[in-house]
Amino acid sequence: MAIDNFIPEVWASKVLDYQDKALVFGNIVNTDYEGDISAMGDTVHINQLGDITVSDYTKNADLAGAEALTDTTQSLVIDQAKAINFQIDDVDKAQQTPKLMNHAMERAAYALAEAKDAFIAGLYTGVDASMIVGLGNDTTPLVLTPANIYETITQAGLLLDEADVPTVGRWAVIAPWMKKMLLDSTEFTSASKLGDEIKVNGMIGQIAGFTIYVSNNVVNTAATKYKVMFGTNEAITLATQLQEVVAYKPEGRFADAIKSLDLYGGKLVQSKGIALGTFNKA
Repeated sequence: MAIDNFIPEVWASKVLDYQDKALVFGNIVNTDYEGDISAMGDTVHINQLGDITVSDYTKNADLAGAEALTDTTQSLVIDQAKAINFQIDDVDKAQQTPKLMNHAMERAAYALAEAKDAFIAGLYTGVDASMIVGLGNDTTPLVLTPANIYETITQAGLLLDEADVPTVGRWAVIAPWMKKMLLDSTEFTSASKLGDEIKVNGMIGQIAGFTIYVSNNVVNTAATKYKVMFGTNEAITLATQLQEVVAYKPEGRFADAIKSLDLYGGKLVQSKGIALGTFNKA
C-alpha cells in the first residue's frame, strides 16, 4: 500500500473496529459521559441526581412543599494516553502480500485494546465494603472449587439484589482458570446453547443471571488474589477517543510508517454497582 493512498479517516475507523472486536472489559462499561475529548488531561464531569423522597398522600390535605433536587458531581480525568508507532520497509512490503499493512493495523489495534482492557479491569477500587461480603478479601481470598463456584456467584447476585442493582444486563468477568469449573457445572448455560445471542468477544455463556466473560486481564496479585467483578454497565464509565492516526515516511528510511494516539479515562461511578470477589485457586 503506497503511503500516497493512505486515508487517515479510513484507517482510524479500522483501528476502532479492530479494537472493539478485541475488547472484553470494554463491552461491560458505559460511555454515557464521553463528551468531547480533545487532549490529555481533559475532564469529563459526571452529574448524578440524589434520591427523591416518597411520602404518604392524605385525601384533602396539602402535600409538603416541593422537594429541592440534590445532585453530586464526579470528575473523570482523561489520564490515559497510549500510542502505536510502526513501519513497514518498502523491501518487505514488496515481498509480502498486499494484506500486510491491514494485518499490521489489526495487530496494533489489538495491542491498544489489551492496554485499555487492563486499565478498565483495574477500576474496581472504590467498591463499597458491603459489596465484598462472602466473596473473599485481600487478607483471606476465597478459594474457589467446583463445589462452591455456583454458590459464590449467587452470593454476588444477592449483594447486587440488596443494593437494588438492576437484574437486566448483569455480567461477570472471570479468569481463564475459572472457566473449566463453570463448564463442568450443571447450572451453566454454554454459549453454544445460546446460539445467536453470543456475539461478543470473551463471552462464554450464562449462569445465575450473569452473562459470563473470560479475560486474561482480570487483575491478580502473584496469581493468588484474582479480582473478579460482577455488575452491570452502569457501574463503570469509560470516556475514549482515538485522537489521531498519521501516516508518514521516516527520515532516512524507505518505508511506510503509521502512528496512532488513543486517549481515554475511566471511573467507577457507582460504588455499589459492582460486587467484587477476591479469589484463589484450590
